[in-house]
Amino acid sequence: MTNTEIPQTSKESKGWLKLFAPIWIGQAFSLFGSALVQFALVWWMTQKTGSAAVLATASMVAMLPEVFLGPFAGALVDRWNRRRVMIIADGSVALVTLGLVLLFATGHVEIWHVYVALFLRSLGGSFHWPAMQASVSLMVPEKHLARVSGANQALQGLLRIAAPPLGALLLMALPMFAVLMIDIVTAAIAILPLALAHIPQPVRSDSEATVTPRQVLRDVKEGIRYLVAWPGLLGVMLLACMINFFLSPTGAFLPLLVTDHFKGGAFQLGWLESVQGIGLLAGGLLLSVWGGFKRRIITSLLGVIGVGAGILLVGLAPANLYVLALVGLAITGVMLSLANGPLFAIFQTSIAPEMQGRMFTLITSLAGLMSPLGMAISAPIGEYLGVRSWYILAGGLTVFMGVVGLMIPTILKIEEQARDRIQNANLGLQPASEKVASQPAAD
Repeated sequence: MTNTEIPQTSKESKGWLKLFAPIWIGQAFSLFGSALVQFALVWWMTQKTGSAAVLATASMVAMLPEVFLGPFAGALVDRWNRRRVMIIADGSVALVTLGLVLLFATGHVEIWHVYVALFLRSLGGSFHWPAMQASVSLMVPEKHLARVSGANQALQGLLRIAAPPLGALLLMALPMFAVLMIDIVTAAIAILPLALAHIPQPVRSDSEATVTPRQVLRDVKEGIRYLVAWPGLLGVMLLACMINFFLSPTGAFLPLLVTDHFKGGAFQLGWLESVQGIGLLAGGLLLSVWGGFKRRIITSLLGVIGVGAGILLVGLAPANLYVLALVGLAITGVMLSLANGPLFAIFQTSIAPEMQGRMFTLITSLAGLMSPLGMAISAPIGEYLGVRSWYILAGGLTVFMGVVGLMIPTILKIEEQARDRIQNANLGLQPASEKVASQPAAD
């Protein structure tokens, strides 16, 4: 059993920013280093092999830990000291990069070395990401969580804009191993504030229990029961999975849309990716200043509708109106920030602190699993009807799902359900949904 008590921390005082800002800045440097490594490795594999199969295999290898090991990593994150988890994860990823540096410097690197490195880096991320997300709610006051999420979205947009051209310039000026060494430096910058900071831990009544494989499996099952027993959270997760199913192929199809429909080249493709990054940055800055509507799920669902509208606009753009596709992806970027930022804030404020590691990884694992399924379904449709048809279908259905989400009371009331669960937990009562779930079915 777990205790849902949230420890009293400096987040309730005005000094919360002094604790959080150095950690956030350090993690921003780390993400920048990781983005450079990602770009450099993809470019190296492209130049060495020119094989779409190699790039697809690399993507799948990097996805495996998140999809299949994520829930178990989340269960461990909920038990272990999250600050130590982040330090060890950052350090481990840096050691993997150091191995690549030595291989590139000595000229002994092979494709399979890169596969192994991508897998191990992703494995480290499977521990680091939920530990960081679950720690934010214990460091940042609830009223500022949406703004912090907006800052995170803006950072992602900035990385999408800056990392590719900067990575290309560095690869022109420096040898590959020197570019990879930047990731080691940025990892050290991220570890330093973590080593000096005190990050609060959620209170668990079983925190002293020995961690065994059976206990980890029990924790994962407990997380699944927690999710299933909460109608609003379950509804949001299913909605996210369906949206990911439809939208994931649109990113993969973008080069084909440029060449086959707009008859463009690398320049046109680069501009489309850049304007989406600019949109992410703009949306994140807007959210960090505004904070969104008081009921955050409204902001998120309106963002989903906006994302669908942007993708639909891209699909409907005639071949002679490439600028319309630019507008569509700019809208998509802005609305992605408005959709994702409040959603993470809802998770951080609504999910019990000692369950957040499991919930974050469970939701991302299930949503991530939708990507290969979406590609498997969309590929033959794109072949027979053209990739433009998938943009129209995905955009229209995403708008539809956002509208449906606004009409489902259990999704709209997810934050109210969270408050009820906390009050019931403090009174020692069982939520009504869990009572129903635990009762045997009538004959």
